[in-house]
Amino acid sequence: MIEGFISIRFLDIIEIFLVAFLLYEVYNLIKGTAAFNIFLGIASIFLLWRLVRVLEMELLSEILGAFLSVGFIALIVVFQPEIRKFLLLIGTTSFLNKWQRRFFFWKIKVDQNPTLDIEPIVNACHKMAESSTGALVVIGLKNQLEEYIETGELIEARISQQLIESTFYNNSPLHDGAMIISNNRIVAARCILPVSKNTELPAFIGLRHRAAVGVTERSEAISIVVSEQTGKISMAKHGELMLDISITELKTILERNYNAL
Repeated sequence: MIEGFISIRFLDIIEIFLVAFLLYEVYNLIKGTAAFNIFLGIASIFLLWRLVRVLEMELLSEILGAFLSVGFIALIVVFQPEIRKFLLLIGTTSFLNKWQRRFFFWKIKVDQNPTLDIEPIVNACHKMAESSTGALVVIGLKNQLEEYIETGELIEARISQQLIESTFYNNSPLHDGAMIISNNRIVAARCILPVSKNTELPAFIGLRHRAAVGVTERSEAISIVVSEQTGKISMAKHGELMLDISITELKTILERNYNAL
């Protein structure tokens, strides 16, 4: 062996591949959620800690090292939903069947993200606004919103104006809660969403609007709200609430976020 060259064993290559594959799967698990941003923050702190150690900045190294050593417990708390989801996933018998063949980071089968059928959603919101029928529709973008889907009643139907309207009809058993749309399908209704605790939201809005904001604070989704009191349409994205938008604005925003990808 030539002196000065790094010795690399075959097992080292396998280890690098396994670590890269694990990081890739973790990315797929948490992408589109608030946990992804937290993960990036922790990774940045770790890289900064490694840098200050190389530069022999002892004080910063001690501070960041102490933070990271205690941070493991914080990780378990912060990523509890993702850890639970991962353990449930690998504990199911259908886990291997859901795997697609991969070669390093490239999937042999390319994922096809269907475009969103916007017209029936917009038309249903227009009709419900005219009749002041309260409604809350959540449309997933990057992640599938499984943790919220599990709280409701599964539907698994194509997007239909009549189905959306009938779901939120006052006498319907599914009208209380949120409807979730994902992969151009109505997946579930009567779903329970987290309520935003943002103190900067207007005081006059109700729990339906706060739930619409809450789910967009924790996921890459868009929420549409039809007010039962005023019949006005609102929309939430990235934790921001847009009140009293027109049907034209609603259609334009949905086109820009879903069918222009």
